[in-house]
Amino acid sequence: MLAKPSAVLHKAHLFYEAVRFEHSLFALPFAYIGMFLAADGLPSVSQVIWITVAMVGARTIAMSSNRLIHRKEDAANPRTAGRHLPRGLIKPWEMAALLLVSLGVFFFAASQLNELALFLAPVAAVVVVAYSYVKYHSWSTHFVLGWADAIAPAGAWVGVAGSLSPECVLLSFGVAMWIGGFDIIYACQDLAFDEKYGVHSIPRRFGVQAAFRWYRCMHVLTAASLLAVGIWMDLGVLYYVGWAIASALLAYEHTLIKPHDLSKLQLAFFTINAYISLTLLLFTSLAVTL
Repeated sequence: MLAKPSAVLHKAHLFYEAVRFEHSLFALPFAYIGMFLAADGLPSVSQVIWITVAMVGARTIAMSSNRLIHRKEDAANPRTAGRHLPRGLIKPWEMAALLLVSLGVFFFAASQLNELALFLAPVAAVVVVAYSYVKYHSWSTHFVLGWADAIAPAGAWVGVAGSLSPECVLLSFGVAMWIGGFDIIYACQDLAFDEKYGVHSIPRRFGVQAAFRWYRCMHVLTAASLLAVGIWMDLGVLYYVGWAIASALLAYEHTLIKPHDLSKLQLAFFTINAYISLTLLLFTSLAVTL
């Protein structure tokens, strides 16, 4: 017997909430930045479509696998106990089915771009799944997550150019430092739980004060890397305006969070970071197309 349309829509909404599609606002703009820079102007409509589909697929692979891998840990952590798998709103086999569908979508989208994109797609899939395991073994988990997100601009660059250049590696490094740095601070809110449960992180290994030093240094590297990309590729004044605004937003983000006060963490993570990535996308696209 077929499920009622209302039940299907409800389940789709649960999946949407569970894998947090809105978080694509962090990585997707950087994928488009890589796309515009690789095209040195406007990419084709086909490239835009398939890069977008590939990004959504990769993001869903990452989140669905993360929810599956950490479902027992999420159930034990008061901060995450309300997630869909611990509450039984979504069954593990349903999340696994979403993971498999996302893999298929991701590989098909890569095949529509070029041979190198398809060849590297399994590597990208392994990285975005494997990072969820690193926190059980090493405090370097934040760097692995950063590089998993840094696949976004690199993958889009490959999708357009069919190759990977040093400029793109530098752009990806900046993204890795940005995401990894913030993940360090995000882990501070779970410090007590991580110590009890055996989860590794920089705050647990070095302390909260040291975690904030890592956070600041990595975001300085982000700003420096993005500036270096503009100089290396001679992107012009518009790019530097966008870089200056994004850097100011990044600095403002650091004023919102203190080692003794993480109350504005969600504002910094969800709002300011989205503004940063969208600002860089806007001014980079203008710089290369005008």
